Amino acid sequence: MLKRTLFFSKSSRLSTRDDQLIIELKETGEKHQAPIEDIGFLVLEHPQISFSMPLLDRLMSNNVGVVFCNHLHMPSSMLLNLDGHHLQGELFRHQLSATGPLKKNLWKQTVEGKIRNQARLLEKLEIPCHGLSAMADQVKSGDSTQREGVAARLYWHSLFGDTFVRERHGPHPNGLLNYGYTVLRAAVARALAGSGLLATLGIHHHNRYNAFALADDIMEPFRPFVDEVVYHIYTGDPDNEVLDIERKKALLELLTRDVVFDRNRRPLMVGLSQTTASLARAFSGEQRKIIYPLLE
Repeated sequence: MLKRTLFFSKSSRLSTRDDQLIIELKETGEKHQAPIEDIGFLVLEHPQISFSMPLLDRLMSNNVGVVFCNHLHMPSSMLLNLDGHHLQGELFRHQLSATGPLKKNLWKQTVEGKIRNQARLLEKLEIPCHGLSAMADQVKSGDSTQREGVAARLYWHSLFGDTFVRERHGPHPNGLLNYGYTVLRAAVARALAGSGLLATLGIHHHNRYNAFALADDIMEPFRPFVDEVVYHIYTGDPDNEVLDIERKKALLELLTRDVVFDRNRRPLMVGLSQTTASLARAFSGEQRKIIYPLLE
């Protein structure tokens, strides 16, 4: 079932009754409610939002990703269910015992998926690809020849011009990309938890301070879906750097966008669970292929 993403930018009181999310707007006293089982994400942006502990308990029991925004209105942290799968202990053991060759193979598949989707986006936008598509077939185990980095330089210069550099604190439209990637990262972390995997243990990313290394790995082939939304926002008004509610809404709606997995069409949020479930099966030895979507 497609889950809803709820975005809160006004002062609110959030509580629960009868498995419903109860929303009270503090300024007007207006009340709304929504079934908790229908919610995939809560994005909390306003500094004067209060919520009850019973609500958090029900949200975690339903694997709802609760995303908190900082004073700059950017997603900065999240709550995740730590007991989201009935075989979680067994899956953790498979993940912990994954061999180096297996992880290198999984990273090879991930980089291939990312480059293919980058090439498909440029083709869709009728931007010259500069041989990007063929580069996906050149990726070796563990991406030992750094095809990801070479492809990235060609891709970003093609998408946003020769002077563009993808940097977290770089100029516009880096801010839009940051917001979209943070939302995507949260969605991947939620799907990993739902599949019984530990997001901290990456197959490639391994910074000791990174609590979501595996999410950073698995989100790579999904990044071009964010890039497409940002491209249309940016080219529609390139001088406007304001990340307003409408632009945030467009980026949050990415989670409900239909994507294609092996000729089957499903919302991205649902498809993420298919990807993470296939990763869990790869760790357990049931299969060796991660199922990633193709951008169309």
